[in-house]
Amino acid sequence: MTTRAYREIYLNNAQSALGDAFNYAVNDCEIDGGDFFKMFCVSRICARMENGEPAVISGMSGIETARAVVFETMQKQLDIKPRESFSRSKEYWIGWALAYYQWYSDRKYIEILNAVSYAELEKMYYTLHEADISKFADIIDRRIRERYPETKLKRFRTLYGITQSELANSAGVHLRSIQMYEQKKKDINKAGAQTLYKISKVLGCTIEDLLEK
Repeated sequence: MTTRAYREIYLNNAQSALGDAFNYAVNDCEIDGGDFFKMFCVSRICARMENGEPAVISGMSGIETARAVVFETMQKQLDIKPRESFSRSKEYWIGWALAYYQWYSDRKYIEILNAVSYAELEKMYYTLHEADISKFADIIDRRIRERYPETKLKRFRTLYGITQSELANSAGVHLRSIQMYEQKKKDINKAGAQTLYKISKVLGCTIEDLLEK
């Protein structure tokens, strides 16, 4: 089951906006790229982009996005005029690629930040900026799996504070099934809708929250 962050018709706009935001913040306003990435991840603009709000992903320019992020997180007004550019900068590509991966994976930007640093993204530019974007997505997928080796089911169960047996009893699901889903010996994405519904109800999450990317 493949879940995207929002409808594909908005993807190009989101990529352009985030690319321009990174380019403007770093190259015009001289903000450290890693710092801007962190500011973006904790901003309301980021959450609204993740939720696919058209007013943000297609209704705001990259300059407006960068200014909104910096104003919210630093209480600083950016009034620097953007320089005209006729080519994509390294910073533009980073924002553009990140927006694609977030849409493709439906992950949170903060998850991406925790798995790969801005400095590493800069290094990726030199080998990947002319390659198909799917290669970038594959690399980030591997990095996130290394950073988050546990299944989503285990993370939610641990956060909820119950054992596998308690979850199995409360959800009416075989204990062995819970164990195999957490050990990745069975693909939870192929579990029946009723099973997923019962587990999600116990853990207080959605079915989508339990699915692996």
